[in-house]
Amino acid sequence: MSHQENDGTSEHDAVAELAMEGLEVTPKRRAPRLNERILSSLSRRSVAAHPWHDLEIGPEAPAVFNVVVEITKGSKVKYELDKKTGLIKVDRVLYSSVVYPHNYGFIPRTLCEDNDPMDVLVLMQKNENKEVAVNEFLPAAEARDAIKYSMDLYAQYILQSLRR
Repeated sequence: MSHQENDGTSEHDAVAELAMEGLEVTPKRRAPRLNERILSSLSRRSVAAHPWHDLEIGPEAPAVFNVVVEITKGSKVKYELDKKTGLIKVDRVLYSSVVYPHNYGFIPRTLCEDNDPMDVLVLMQKNENKEVAVNEFLPAAEARDAIKYSMDLYAQYILQSLRR
């Protein structure tokens, strides 16, 4: 679309008129806006956050913490975190009448002996976005200690990675 001047002539016509009079005119062009995805691919840096490393565990951890839900309650699809890319990919589909009974996922910025983030099963009556505190599924002190230990393992893992 061309921009119309007040007298009804287009910007292109005005530039052509000035050029005929011997004046050199460089038309104003808007630089195309590159979106973040294109810019990030040029700089080889990902725009998307890595759900394990980039998401916060939460300021009140280990008592109250954030969870990345990989499998939603009632789903037949088993997802798995690709630790290298941060993508959550389909691992398998349950073809039986079995469904996952609760939300299942992991706690960001934790690490367990199996080299995966700490697994978590979220027991809720409804699928709501709200805070869930460590309850009496395990004794609360034991659950908090396990989460704290996993947070410490993750911190050691990051420090070793940075030293390499």
